[in-house]
Amino acid sequence: MPMHAADELSAASLDKRRRALQLLLKEQWDDSLRRAPEYASILGDKRWNDQSSDLSEAAALANVEQARKFLKRFEAIDTTGFSEQEKLDKELMLLDLRNDIEDAKFTPWLMPATQMSGFHLNAARFPSMLSFTSVKDYDDFLTRMHTMPKQFAQTEANMRKGMSRKLMPPKFLLGKVAAQAEQIAKMEPEKSPFAMPLAKFPESVPESERARIRAAFLDAISKDVLPAYAKFSRFVRDEYAPHGRTEVGVWSLPDGAARYALRVRHSTTTNMTPEQIHQLGLQQVAALEAEMLEVAKGLGFNDLASLNKSIEANPDLRAKSREQILDLYRKYESQMYAKLPELFGRLPKAKLEVVPIEPFREQSAAGADYNTGAPDGSRPGRINVNTYDPPSHKTITMESTAYHEGVPGHHMQLSIQQELPELPDFRKQGGYTAFVEGWALYSERLGREVGFYENPYNNYGRLQDEMLRAIRLVVDTGLHYKKWTRQQVVDYFHAHSAQDEMDIQNETDRYIVWPGQALGYKIGQLKIIELREKAKRELGEKFDIRQFHDEVLGAGALPMNVLEERINRWIAAH
Repeated sequence: MPMHAADELSAASLDKRRRALQLLLKEQWDDSLRRAPEYASILGDKRWNDQSSDLSEAAALANVEQARKFLKRFEAIDTTGFSEQEKLDKELMLLDLRNDIEDAKFTPWLMPATQMSGFHLNAARFPSMLSFTSVKDYDDFLTRMHTMPKQFAQTEANMRKGMSRKLMPPKFLLGKVAAQAEQIAKMEPEKSPFAMPLAKFPESVPESERARIRAAFLDAISKDVLPAYAKFSRFVRDEYAPHGRTEVGVWSLPDGAARYALRVRHSTTTNMTPEQIHQLGLQQVAALEAEMLEVAKGLGFNDLASLNKSIEANPDLRAKSREQILDLYRKYESQMYAKLPELFGRLPKAKLEVVPIEPFREQSAAGADYNTGAPDGSRPGRINVNTYDPPSHKTITMESTAYHEGVPGHHMQLSIQQELPELPDFRKQGGYTAFVEGWALYSERLGREVGFYENPYNNYGRLQDEMLRAIRLVVDTGLHYKKWTRQQVVDYFHAHSAQDEMDIQNETDRYIVWPGQALGYKIGQLKIIELREKAKRELGEKFDIRQFHDEVLGAGALPMNVLEERINRWIAAH
């Protein structure tokens, strides 16, 4: 049957509009990498490999202006007739751009350094995230090291402006920032993280070049990098920290309530108010305490306090060495890999390794964290494990943390997301806290479903880890909405958990400098559980856990409302 002219026209129009969206997505992605060339290199894209980010306020403002321009162009694309995924490409891009523009109202670049994040930490971690496969890679990094004093100067200028506007982190935490920078500044050049690429040259770098590269690296480290760290440390300690704010809650900053409301919305991808989240947290804490009491009774204790006291005093439940901690994580990852086909149809191709957290950040870091591998496979996914002061770490939460950070948690979800061929780059590499962290927390339970946590103390540790996420709903809103003091948070932890003291202190300080971030975990996990229960109820015999998990992970990270729509469509299609 011949196609009518009008049909041909509409088909041509559809094709043209679809192509326009794909081209614009690519243009926006390339533009974002050009403005953050270090991130491009971490992803294995070496087009800007000798470039360094401009960290000035002028660059931050230019980035926002560019986001506004892209927003208009994306809004103008009509997605009538597009596939579900293509419509989502536009919808999620609009969301990301609007989030960036909203964030900019609060000039986050004027408060760029905390004990958890900032240029002083990112720069030191950067060499371990890169692949050095050629002489050019080494020379590119040399060029970057020479620009580090300028980047520190830009960071300092932003901090001075923030100081003049009363945009300051809490005073008591800024000593940690100064100490972190000073620790790096005092390193021998060859022992600093910047010399790491010299440890092992690839065969593709000829012997004749190695001595030159080594000398040039050590020269740049000793003349550019370490003095810049020393200067930054002095600035923070002597000029910046004395003006730090005295109240810990974000409410004490200019426009504090609005700042927190935005952080809550972005972290949870919901419209829940801080008050609703606080109440949900109280309910979750109570429910988990009841579940933990059952486990305690199974272990022969009448209440949580006596079990916690016994755990605290039991040397068999504490780490013996740094190596033992790493071995435990590797064991748990290995046993879970064998069980993944029971839970998933699609498995990640990316490899996974377990490594210790770097010495310059281990004292302020969490028990473990995760970095995605490079999309081209040149760097595996990496669980960074905190091995500092082994006896201060209990082993009972290491199993659940391994599943959270590795498989079936972050490594599973983020690797699959990178490997989905139909997703544009911004979705392959993007994420929403509620989805990414909600999935990882949900994953901790999956170990139980396939028969792990054989040691009842580890199962108690799993519940304790889940309790930590429930407590976060209470204390994050407590700090930033209800004007709690730091001590109130610590006291609440002690009343409702048996976390290691070091972890309680570090966690509390983390919520202080990352308002709202900690809310995403439990909110996301509860939504995934709710959708799974709904699917089981409505599909009955037809429910397949592997298909459900593949559907949850099959479009990358999504806001909670979009995930709900996706699962509802999947249920309806059965």
